Amino acid sequence: MQTKFLPHGTRDAWFAGGSPIALLETWTRSRKPADAVSDLAETPVRPAPSELLRRSLARGRLGHAYLFQGDSIEALETVAIEFVQALFCTQPVAGPDPGVAPAGCGTCPACRRIEHFNHPDVHWVHPESALRQIKVDHMRELMAEMALRPAEAGRKIAIVVGVDRMNANAANAFLKTLEEPPANSLILLLTTEPGRVLETIVSRCQRLSMGSGVPRIEPAVQSWVASVATASGSAPGKALLPRYRVLSEFLAVLGKVHEDIEERIEADSPIHRYPDAEPAQKKQWEKEMAGAVEAEYRRVRAAYLSGLHAWLRDVWATRAGAAVELFLPELKGATAALAARLTEPEARQNLEAWERTQGLLHGNVQESLALEVGLLRLNL
Repeated sequence: MQTKFLPHGTRDAWFAGGSPIALLETWTRSRKPADAVSDLAETPVRPAPSELLRRSLARGRLGHAYLFQGDSIEALETVAIEFVQALFCTQPVAGPDPGVAPAGCGTCPACRRIEHFNHPDVHWVHPESALRQIKVDHMRELMAEMALRPAEAGRKIAIVVGVDRMNANAANAFLKTLEEPPANSLILLLTTEPGRVLETIVSRCQRLSMGSGVPRIEPAVQSWVASVATASGSAPGKALLPRYRVLSEFLAVLGKVHEDIEERIEADSPIHRYPDAEPAQKKQWEKEMAGAVEAEYRRVRAAYLSGLHAWLRDVWATRAGAAVELFLPELKGATAALAARLTEPEARQNLEAWERTQGLLHGNVQESLALEVGLLRLNL
């Protein structure tokens, strides 16, 4: 990947008294903060999600579509399996609370087939292993299955794992099913990145948060956030040089991330396994590979952006005196130092500014320019 640095003229204009911020003002006024950012401190569901769903079932208030969001896709799959077992189990196990529908036994043939992903009335969709995308063909196949009558149970279930991986065509094709679901059907959508799910899909589902309330931050992301925290302490205020140093280092990190993703996905592509394929097929594979690289790159980049937002949230919470668990306790010293230098409104402005940066990067805007503006807006 060729890293996109700002043209010298643009950066020089800032030093001369102009500002690249003005180049993005129109975007900023028209964008909403990323949903993923707002969800960082969302209160986890209590009681357990599967129990909450079974309580709705007992009251006859089960929705037609649910969006499960949480920290781990495996945990979300477990909740989905447990709930569908409760629906289809032939030997349900009642608990002490009559207001909660019985749980699945886990041992009857229906429960075992659900657990092993081979029940005829439970249809799963996963992103492709190499491309990590859910494409329109997958959703059309799912919709065709959902339109059929149940084979054994009283209803049909669709479970889409990683709904944030739907491409635009797949999401648009799926909207009609969400708007007008087949009779006796239930749709469960699973995601660890709710901010990347189309709003038109989110608005048609009941949302259920199953996270711990603490975002998962990978070691590489923590390391970069720590470098930003160090830079904030070395030259507080609006000093420019440390900010541009952070920007340069971050763009280099992202460049390496993109190269690694490209190599990994290219190695998994069928284009090398079938060198004699038709030119049209090769072109299609290349197009899919490019889309997969971009999707995975955006996912990893979003993790870095969310990591910095988590730290800015810690700073704001510390400054406001909120009794909450820090997302990055290992940066407690730098967090306290920055919180002591800022007012509470300034700390909140940091969160809002970085949310705008994340929102901009969801669109077609120059990456380095958006990051530069985002860093320049921060009160450090």
